[in-house]
Amino acid sequence: MNRALYAALAGALFGLGLAVSGMTDPDKVLNFLDVAGRWDPSLAMVMGGALAVTLPGYAWVRRRGRAVCGDALQLPSATRVDARLVIGSALFGIGWGVAGYCPGPALANLAHGSAEAVVFVAAMLAGSQLARRTVAR
Repeated sequence: MNRALYAALAGALFGLGLAVSGMTDPDKVLNFLDVAGRWDPSLAMVMGGALAVTLPGYAWVRRRGRAVCGDALQLPSATRVDARLVIGSALFGIGWGVAGYCPGPALANLAHGSAEAVVFVAAMLAGSQLARRTVAR
């Protein structure tokens, strides 16, 4: 099986998981963050389920030493927590909390023709380009 097919299968499985769990609905995320109001713990359960599947799979691939498609395993070399990582994580979290979207569900909602998702994805792409240009300087 080639890399593109593995990528398509992984993306389809991820999208299916988002849809089945209801995580394409930004209100689910916003209700998770609303601990003083309409708190909905389902996002934590979805994340826990994702970890329960990912951790054994990741351990298996590390022991194997190669990606499932046969490519060399590429692990990040940076292990230090620096200001760039903290600021980027904070910006991601703030954006997620304000909009109720993270990139995966936003892209999935493009298929529904959601105007909110279109605006979010456009802003996300613009922010990515701005970050690339800032780092390149």
